[in-house]
Order: sequence, then structure tokens, then C-alpha cells
Amino acid sequence: MSVTQEQVLNALRQVNDPVSGKDIVAADIARAVSIEGDTVRFVLEVEAARGVAMEPVRVEAIEAVAALGGVGKVSALITAHSEKKVPDLGTKKPAAPQGPQGVPGVKHIVAVASGKGGVGKSTVSANLAVALAKMGLKVGLLDADIYGPSQPRMMGTLARPKAIGDRGMAPVEAHGVKLMSMGLMMREDEAVVWRGPMLMGALQQMLNQVEWGELDVLVVDLPPGTGDVQLTLSQKTAVTGAVVVSTPQDIAMLDARKALDMFRKTGTPVLGIIENMSTHVCSECGHEEHIFGHGGAVAEAKKLNVPLLGEVPLDIEIRLAGDSGAPVVTAAPESAQAKAFIDIATRLMQVPALRG
Repeated sequence: MSVTQEQVLNALRQVNDPVSGKDIVAADIARAVSIEGDTVRFVLEVEAARGVAMEPVRVEAIEAVAALGGVGKVSALITAHSEKKVPDLGTKKPAAPQGPQGVPGVKHIVAVASGKGGVGKSTVSANLAVALAKMGLKVGLLDADIYGPSQPRMMGTLARPKAIGDRGMAPVEAHGVKLMSMGLMMREDEAVVWRGPMLMGALQQMLNQVEWGELDVLVVDLPPGTGDVQLTLSQKTAVTGAVVVSTPQDIAMLDARKALDMFRKTGTPVLGIIENMSTHVCSECGHEEHIFGHGGAVAEAKKLNVPLLGEVPLDIEIRLAGDSGAPVVTAAPESAQAKAFIDIATRLMQVPALRG
């Protein structure tokens, strides 16, 4: 026997909205319930800034409906409702802060970017964060690639962030680094299906409603390209600077130049360039081969007069370490591969913008 809409609504009434204190049906958050055979679909409609905080509520709602007899599959999306226009009654409101704002307790924010996907930006971000932590710094890692979060796998944790009050969250810790990612609040195989406002709200919430504590450096692993997340971060947050990751071949450098140009247009300092997959050394004979070419990032750094922070080899140990949840800086700290990242972290902290 198939489930009825009233049964679904009754199940959703068992789930509370943490802000209003009402159940999500009474709070008018659970909407658009539809039933097709044994599949139930619904949406949770909230303000864009609440997207991340509502993810545990979405999971709870799915579990409540899935427990009903006759339900085979449950699909629930979080979406943002449009802003309602409020009549101007002549009341004065405090002026909103203008310009990019800092994150409380965070000394420096370093964005790690790439012009295209597949160049190892997330691998570099994870190892850079761990390397900085090994230098004795207090480090956070924000996985801002909301559609494709990979840091929970690379950092080896699936711990859920704990709620603090109505809207705050505590980051999880791994390898001496504080971590926040959408991937910590969803299944690994589950897609985030959000439009721009939800995306922007999630980024702002993970920056400003996470209790990062006192940090020397917050590393932000950006999604590839030059889209909404990069623009929002640059315009709303006081970013110390950006690091651009590229592989050596010409086609990758074409896209890296676009990322560099984006930061120039938004007034974000470029702290340096990293050439990833720079060279491959055969583990059997020791022969060195430049599979993707060599020196593209070196030449670009000289052209733009920005530091070349380092060259990372193309090595299977780096990939295996990331897949296993222990960045190579932790998994093999004495290896040449780890040394490449440690040298990059050392050079980064010598950039004038990060001194002191």
C-alpha cells in the first residue's frame, strides 16, 4: 500500500526547526510534497543564509519519512525563498558594514584557486594546511567547493559538525587542522542541488557562523573556475591573498591566467603560484620525465612578478595518501613528496602579506 500525503506530513511534523522551535510543517518550511509510487519528494524552503545549518534537519526529515511503510525512496532538497519586500515605515536601521569583512579570530585568509578542475587544487590545499599546522601555526581548512567537496575524504574524517546555539557550528579537527565542509553533512554520493543564493548563503555561513576560534591561517579550498563563490569571497571577506595552482601544460596555464586576472579585477593580492604535477620520477629506474611539460608556472610567475611557491611532483604516493585520508605530509613526513609541500608552506609564510 502506498503512503499518503497526510502520513508524510505527519512524519515531517516530528522534525523541528531549530530557529522557530516549531515543527517544519507548522513553520512553513516543508513544502511541495509529492508522491510517485513508492518515491516521496519534498523541499525545505528557508533563507539562503540558513542552508548549511538546515542540512542536519533535511537528513532528519528524510529519515522520518523513510521510516514510513510503503516508502522506497525519499528525495529532499533545500531551496531559498525569495526575499520579501518590507514597506519603508521611516524607521532607522543601523548601517550595514561596508566592504569586505574579516572573520572573527582569524588572522589571515588564504584562498587556494585554479582556473580549471583536475589540477590537484584540493590535494594542494589539504597538504598545505597540514604543513602549516606542523610548523606550529593554528590552521583551519574551509572546503568552499560546495558542489564537489573532497576535503572530508582527503582529511580522513566523516565526523559531523556540532551545533552551537541556534545558528552556530563547531568545525571538526583532523591532522591538527580545523575543518568545515558540506561533505561533512551529506553522504559522499549525494549531490548538492542549489542555485546561486543558497550557494552564497552557505559560503557566508561556513565563514561567519562557524566557531573557528583563534587561527593564524584559514586555508579556503575554492571550486575551480571564476564563478559565484570566488566573487562572493573576494567581495565580502577580507582575504589576505590567493594562491593559484596549475599544471605545467599550456592549456592549463590559459585557465590559470583567467583565475589570476579575476583576482586582479577584484583587488585580491596573488601570494604566489604552485606548479602541480611538475615532473614524474620513475620508481623503478629513477628517470625523470615531464609528462605535462615543465616550467609553465615558472614562466608565468616571472611574467607577473609573483612568487613561485614551489613545484609538486606527479607521484602516486601523493594520490594514495589523499585517497586514504592522510595527506602525504602526515602519511610520509620524511618523503620528498612531503618536503615539497613543507617547502611551499615555508615560502608562503615568508610572503610579506603573511609576516607578523
